[in-house]
Amino acid sequence: MTSRIDPLTLEVVELIGTIVARYHEEYEEAAAKHSLTGAQARVLGLLTGGPTPMRRLAQQLKCEPSNVTGIVDRLESRGLAERRLDPADRRVKLAAATEAGRETSERLRGSLDFAREPLAELSDEERTVLRDLLKRMLGAEEHRRQIAP
Repeated sequence: MTSRIDPLTLEVVELIGTIVARYHEEYEEAAAKHSLTGAQARVLGLLTGGPTPMRRLAQQLKCEPSNVTGIVDRLESRGLAERRLDPADRRVKLAAATEAGRETSERLRGSLDFAREPLAELSDEERTVLRDLLKRMLGAEEHRRQIAP
């Protein structure tokens, strides 16, 4: 038996896809203005939450640890990130944003404005409902995973 997606669900899925594509396009453009690749900007953004094991970065980015090593190498060469030993387990390497890295990441995030105007047109109540619906779509487990250090 084949399940069919109703037209409203299909439209919502397509709209979400369009929003995601626009976000990625603007994110890549903003990263380039700071002489970063999108991947470098994403790692830098993750590091602003605090020192993070390299393996966890790879998991969050859904890539191989060797890819993260190269990204952190390039961020480190620009003074935007540094490596540290984990004080709890000296076998584990942590990557951390430097002050310059945190400032760069903050400026980059501040320049992302494709949704700023449309969201500003919504009331506080509408933005709250939208946020809650998006969290619900992600599911409680996914939401916790995104905010975990």
